[in-house]
Parts: sequence; structure tokens; C-alpha cells
Amino acid sequence: MSDVPNTPPAATPLTRAALEIDEYASTLGWDLPARLFALVDSAKLRKTDPAVAKKLGLTDDDEPGLTPIEQDELPAGMELDKFLGTIAWPDMVAGCALVVERLMLPPGAEQTRPKNATEAQLAEWVANHPAREEVRITAAVLRDGRKETALRLRSKDVAREVLTGPDLVPGLTDALLATFA
Repeated sequence: MSDVPNTPPAATPLTRAALEIDEYASTLGWDLPARLFALVDSAKLRKTDPAVAKKLGLTDDDEPGLTPIEQDELPAGMELDKFLGTIAWPDMVAGCALVVERLMLPPGAEQTRPKNATEAQLAEWVANHPAREEVRITAAVLRDGRKETALRLRSKDVAREVLTGPDLVPGLTDALLATFA
């Protein structure tokens, strides 16, 4: 996945990894299941497992950074939070990232939320809300607690419109950090 041409420059290796994964996911289209990635230190990978590094297209000329490695497909029908609770990463993994699609509502929409609604009723309310927005979230974390999120709106599906920040979806990044606990 390295050298993705539409990925904008980023300040940190974690931001670059999140944007690289976002761009990769964008090539696959929308309406897909969640995808999980291990993030490994590229230099360490080249040193400890040159065959895998070569297979991933890493060379000694590459900048230091993180290499995303897509994991097996998530189990069908398993709730995401329960699945994340089953993960244990080997020491070689410096961090992880998750790509999920969700519906989001704009600020203030909460004021019109139906009172005493069940979870199913709330899901239906969000799905039918006129201001809903389909988003693809790429949440990435490192063992040391650093977080980054790339958020792509379906209505603005271009790399230059991807929003980034460490606190865009704190519940998701916190859940990913818990996989290292």
C-alpha cells in the first residue's frame, strides 16, 4: 500500500499511515465491512523480516514510518466492540488501525432525538434523518497512546477533503488502544 499517489503529505508517521489506509480503502469503494490493520515500524520490519518487507514493496530507500498490514476479515455477525476485546498483538506491532463506515449526524441533531427510543429505533431515526452523512472512519493508534483519525465523507469522496485529527472519534480510538492493554 505504500506510495499511494493521492495521499496528501502528513506531519507524522501515524497520520501518514491513517491517510494511506484511507486512500487504500477509497479504492475499494463504499458499503464494505470493517477492515483491521496492524501497524509495524517499517525500518524494524526491513531488518527483522526482509522477505516480508520485500513482499510489501519496502526498500532501504523508504522513509522511516509505519507499514500497514491488513489482517484477516473480521468475523461476520460479531459486534465490533466484542471483536476488539479478543485481539492480542505481538510485540512487533507498533499500533493498529480500523476502517469502518458509519452514519453521522451534524451538531445539534441530538436535540431532535426521540426520547426513550430503543437502540433499533435510534438506528432507524439516524438512517432516515435528512441531515445524515455517510462517513468512512480510519482510526489509528500506537502502543504509546498516540491517536489519529481520518474521516472521509461520502458526499466529498476525494483525498483533499479528508479530515484528520486525534480526537475526531475518541470512542473508537480508545477501543483500539485497549487492544494493547
